[in-house]
Amino acid sequence: MNNQNLEQQAITAIRMLSAEGVQAANSGHPGLPLGAAAMAYTLWAKHLKFNAGNPAFFDRDRFVLSAGHGSILQYSLLHLFGYDLGKEDLMNFRQAGSRAPGHPEYGHTPGVETTTGPLGQGIANAVGMAIAETMLAAKFNREGFPVADHYTYALCGDGCMMEGIENEAASLAGTLKLGKLIVLYDSNNITIEGGTDIAFREDVPARHKALGWNIIKVSDGNDVDAVDKAIRKAKKSDKPTLIEVKTVIGFGSPMAGSHECHGAPLGRDNIEKMRASAGWTAAPFEVPGEIKAFYKKITDKKKKAETAWNKMIKAYAAAHPALYKEFKEWTEGKFAAGGASDGSFGDLYEFSAMYDFPDKPEATRNCGGVVLNRFADFFPNLVGGSADLAPSNKSHMKGKGDYSAENRAGRNMHFGIREHAMSAVCNGIALHGGLRAYCATFFVFSDYMKNAMRLSGLMDLPVLYVLTHDSIGVGEDGPTHQPVEQLISLRSIPNMKVFRPCDGRETAAAYIAAFTMRGPTAVALSRQNLPPMQYSGPDALKGAYVLSDSEKGTPDCLLMASGSEVHLLAAAQEELKKRGVDARVISVPCMELFDRQDAAYKEQVMPSNVRRRVAVEAGSSYSWHKYTGLDGKVVGIDTFGASAPAEGLFVKYGITVENVVEETLRTGKA
Repeated sequence: MNNQNLEQQAITAIRMLSAEGVQAANSGHPGLPLGAAAMAYTLWAKHLKFNAGNPAFFDRDRFVLSAGHGSILQYSLLHLFGYDLGKEDLMNFRQAGSRAPGHPEYGHTPGVETTTGPLGQGIANAVGMAIAETMLAAKFNREGFPVADHYTYALCGDGCMMEGIENEAASLAGTLKLGKLIVLYDSNNITIEGGTDIAFREDVPARHKALGWNIIKVSDGNDVDAVDKAIRKAKKSDKPTLIEVKTVIGFGSPMAGSHECHGAPLGRDNIEKMRASAGWTAAPFEVPGEIKAFYKKITDKKKKAETAWNKMIKAYAAAHPALYKEFKEWTEGKFAAGGASDGSFGDLYEFSAMYDFPDKPEATRNCGGVVLNRFADFFPNLVGGSADLAPSNKSHMKGKGDYSAENRAGRNMHFGIREHAMSAVCNGIALHGGLRAYCATFFVFSDYMKNAMRLSGLMDLPVLYVLTHDSIGVGEDGPTHQPVEQLISLRSIPNMKVFRPCDGRETAAAYIAAFTMRGPTAVALSRQNLPPMQYSGPDALKGAYVLSDSEKGTPDCLLMASGSEVHLLAAAQEELKKRGVDARVISVPCMELFDRQDAAYKEQVMPSNVRRRVAVEAGSSYSWHKYTGLDGKVVGIDTFGASAPAEGLFVKYGITVENVVEETLRTGKA
């Protein structure tokens, strides 16, 4: 068999493994894998830089299957190109225990760079990865030493192109001239409901050209040479490149061109016809020895890239020892400035210099800006920014420069008014490695970011979300800008830590948790000034703690709150004392961290024999019932806010000392 025929059979192997995997699961999406097999093979075999034996090789090219429903395509590629993904995993596609789940999952399958499936998220992740590559290159590359020199590729379909997040991400990528970002657009004009013309008739390449992209078109997705030439041409551009590759969904099967093969197994009869048409005689999930050897030859050659990079980095360490040390610190999460050489961070609570906060009322957004800038010095690889709200979010890192197409060394990102893409881009930066990422907006607009924030939790990524203007305290801007249900929404995301600090010291604790603990952190900060609490401090890192205790061993009641309502409880405690009620005040800045504490600590803070409990929060009441119980009371806001000065709104919704006292007394009678 000549090399060209071997190549065609290698592509057929991708199609057959994909079709059989979906058939065995009786579930999945065979259409895209069959149609995109040739372009995917061309990318992986002729361009993608990787080492299957070491999926974490730093200078590898990143591949993102943004059209994550076609996951069996990626699993077939990983299997054939020598990654640790056996045929048993393909045979158990979508089944319990398989490393080939229904959609690609980061950290679950070797070689998968990000979790995809929600359309458009993957391409936005890819933009973040491409940004990270430019930042690291600007910091570490020197003449003759390309420490960071790789491409980011994404494979997208028509569905990705319809999602608004894709346009936001593409607009940002064009503005930033991310020349090492290459998107292969599997353009087959079919989605679940049928032809795309029923809902989508735009000229996708023309749109991207207007957004600042380089455009290349390939008329036949099965033309390996044409796809190869397109990718080679894309690599020469200083702009991000969209390669529109016209394909036929379900190619090679009797269902080719039909939307019916988008998301359902082909059926055994159709697979047999497909096998006969392709001359494929191997048993299901088997690959002929000649094809295996063909792939192994490619895979072995790919290993040379890491061998060469390792040789180069050794010479780099000798020529630039200080930079090499920093490179290791950045990529391994170890920093000399302010931390121990073993990577521990010492007393970050001291480091944050929280005691420098003035002894006067201060908005926690201002406190957050102070703490963020202290950590910007501590973490030289901290990058991030806001959705055009940095002056309001206090999220600008002073003196750290602005990242742009002209200045890759800047650490402040200007995401523009693109919350959808901003959070997903930060996920991509975090996934790339070597950098820490944060982003900021008004808390109410976290709804725009919800899916990417959910994926931060699913992937356990240490992305920091700075969310200011956290309640009806926004005031005159009215209900469109006043968060009510957002706290409970974010608190419901697994792995997400949600902090709502009451003052500067608790704000510092929130940032410490974000920078030292696993997973994402959302910090909800006030617009209005809040008084510093006398006994707030490091115990905020436990999620909840006794801020002001009762005068006797067992209190008559427990008063608990977060954020701007904590200071009300201190005043309510004094008023209740006059009424003969001995109250304990508990600050609960982070429910998730409190829930992680052992039973003894929880009992110490919230004794189970004290059933008279009142919780106060200027937002939805739903979060608090697990702490107040059936006998308790939650003073919250379960309706939308209103446009008025903030002081009047707190009175209107009963977030006052007087109402807290009265509700506590009523709760006692009940």
